[in-house]
Amino acid sequence: MMDWIPIVFLTFKVAVFGTGMFFAIKWHYDKGKKKKENNEISRR
Repeated sequence: MMDWIPIVFLTFKVAVFGTGMFFAIKWHYDKGKKKKENNEISRR
């Protein structure tokens, strides 16, 4: 009866960590892209 609990928790954990990693990478990528654009504008 309790054999499905680790499967559910593991699936939930993978989903949460996967989503968190995606947004962390996206946030850093967008931050670096914005900084690069600001540097190009200020050099002109």
